[in-house]
Amino acid sequence: MTAPVAEPSPAPSSPPASLSGGGSVAGRWTRIVPGSGAGKPEAPALSPTPVREADAPASPCEADAPAAPPQPGAPAPAPTLTADGVYAARLAQRGGCWFPERWTLDSAEPYAVPLPVHQPEEPGTRVLPMADGRVLVHRRADGRHLFSLLYPTGPGTGEVPLGGVQCEGAELSLLPPAPRGAYAYALAAGARSTAVWLVAGGAFGPEHLAEIPGRCTGGVWLDRTNRMLALDRELDGRTKTVAVDLERGGEVTPLLQIADDSDDRLLLADADSGLLLIRSDAPGETRLGWGVLGSTRPVRFPECLRMPGHAVTPFAIQPGQVLMPESCAVALRVDDGSDESAPRLCGWRPADRQVHQLPTPAGWLAGAGRCTRDGVLELPYVTGSVPCGMARVEVPAPAPGAKASAEVKEAGGAARAARPVPLQQAPLGGRGAVG
Repeated sequence: MTAPVAEPSPAPSSPPASLSGGGSVAGRWTRIVPGSGAGKPEAPALSPTPVREADAPASPCEADAPAAPPQPGAPAPAPTLTADGVYAARLAQRGGCWFPERWTLDSAEPYAVPLPVHQPEEPGTRVLPMADGRVLVHRRADGRHLFSLLYPTGPGTGEVPLGGVQCEGAELSLLPPAPRGAYAYALAAGARSTAVWLVAGGAFGPEHLAEIPGRCTGGVWLDRTNRMLALDRELDGRTKTVAVDLERGGEVTPLLQIADDSDDRLLLADADSGLLLIRSDAPGETRLGWGVLGSTRPVRFPECLRMPGHAVTPFAIQPGQVLMPESCAVALRVDDGSDESAPRLCGWRPADRQVHQLPTPAGWLAGAGRCTRDGVLELPYVTGSVPCGMARVEVPAPAPGAKASAEVKEAGGAARAARPVPLQQAPLGGRGAVG
């Protein structure tokens, strides 16, 4: 990696130790280090030096023009936000060309920086913002997954190739942004096992961290140190969430065990309050529920979150509410399954036992956003006149007199467990009762 990096950040502390120094792992994954011939696609090679407008071939994409606003009826690509909410990144389109776009959100007015390279990106390219302002790009080429970091260099774009991973019979996808945003991780799910890779932030090229029996999907961080990762593992015909310790070679601990014959998936988690948002069919149908990390009390499935004919998806939890999970604001995206209406924005707190419909900002990139410590939703949006905007919507405060439930009192009365405690089987009363 010889490319200069604009305003480099101090070197991050060491990530979790890898299991492999390179080469082939478990016979299915092949590590491609930067500069090796194995990682080069048939298309023109990725340049390790800054690509400036004067050097790039003619392209219908003008680098200084804003990304095109979404066409009526066509959803715009939603950005992914860093864990601290300072940066976001998405794949934008202009003139028929796809290119990465970085958003800076901690300024007085949010602004977007296009990061086109010498050729347009494929529609399936994935991007991830890093804490230092660079953007990780995940490209696919003939079964190989190649990774690079992009950064603005005045009128052009700099690119640092990071190498890649060649998968045999597996699907590789980026995990959500890590709490320590100098690192990026990927999940390679095979038929019988799943590998966790460190794809940015390692010493040299991608590093294989763990191999987990079973096919895993999802990915939720349980702490702020990039150590504990929750994955939804399919094994023996059932899906259960497990916690993976990346500092102990991928040691697996059960996390969700609501019922023996249920499929249980973790959607969101907050490290401060311990609030967990869960989707499970344990009540007899697929329902949205909540629990508390570190508690042995059962998961609850509030009736207010049951909306027949609608898909309810939580996408943000209010941080900073230490030992107060019931007071956390939760942002919900509600879809009715039709193409005629836009997704609705809703807010909910476990203590309220009701869902509040919130005003949906015009041009909201549905499903994207974060919640501040004050319970205010920050929602990215794009319109014809605003190419990069951030709307703020407040979730109603908890109802007066709301009291903590037994599981909250139990979790608050004892020291938080250093490792996740499995949520025990809920007494569902013949799989009919809900809390």
